[in-house]
Amino acid sequence: MKRFSIILGLAFLLTACGNDSGSPSADATSVSSPRVSSVLSTRQAKQLFGGMENGSSQTPAAYGSYAKGCAAGQVQLSETGPTWQAMRLSRNRNWGLPITVDFLQDLSRIAAQEPGWNGIYVGDISQPRGGPMLTGHASHQIGLDADIWMLPAANLNLSRTDRENISSISMRRSNGAFINDQWTKSHHNIIKAAASDPRVSRIFVFPGAKVAMCNAETGDRSYLNKIRPWYGHHYHFHVRLACPRGMTGCVDQDAPPRGDGCDDAQQWVNNILNPPPPDPNAPRPVPKRELTLADLPGQCAAVLASN
Repeated sequence: MKRFSIILGLAFLLTACGNDSGSPSADATSVSSPRVSSVLSTRQAKQLFGGMENGSSQTPAAYGSYAKGCAAGQVQLSETGPTWQAMRLSRNRNWGLPITVDFLQDLSRIAAQEPGWNGIYVGDISQPRGGPMLTGHASHQIGLDADIWMLPAANLNLSRTDRENISSISMRRSNGAFINDQWTKSHHNIIKAAASDPRVSRIFVFPGAKVAMCNAETGDRSYLNKIRPWYGHHYHFHVRLACPRGMTGCVDQDAPPRGDGCDDAQQWVNNILNPPPPDPNAPRPVPKRELTLADLPGQCAAVLASN
């Protein structure tokens, strides 16, 4: 009933503003007009998008950026496939744009060729219509992000209950400065394969993993540019696809700096081992405000209102 009320209310708002098409290309004024904004400003976007159970009946499209947007026409990664399983099914976050689902299936077949791997365990991709999540990630909003567990997918017959209770394994040592003895050549190969895919824009891993890959690579190093160190990311690696060609409403992240990025990763490691003193003149961090629907691209109201 709650989900039906959200859709019905948004459909009414769009109609009241002179747009009853339900099209993903709805004009931005359908959200930004004072009449609608006054209603939407009291609702957090994560409540609206987190209440959606299914994707919208629209042409697949990403609107906005990875941390401020939504996604139309998403498809669900099957819970189990020949070389993958989706994890934490209760979250209903195994939805993505078709290009993302295709990529994950392709990567799973590559992973299945590695010793001890029958494929991959896929963590969070996106909510059915993207948007801010009720819990967890700030990104994963436009159906182009996916988390892949570091745990080798040896068993692809896990039950729904198993998938709620099993945990991935950490690859880090010394707070992420180094890999631990759980890291294998297969982890390197699978992440390399993902980074080498032209659909991929970035891969986030903990700093020690990037440095280990830099030190181990003896061939073409160009793929290393896409692998970026970031906080956490030692139980999974995070793949971010670039905006598909022609998807004009999608906002790409700026390209990473040129080069293999290994010096930058080593600096992260150095800062972990020898933390710099705090800057006494650093401004006090400002708490982030929760996003409302009015903060997102105008098409996101139509994405919510669609059947």
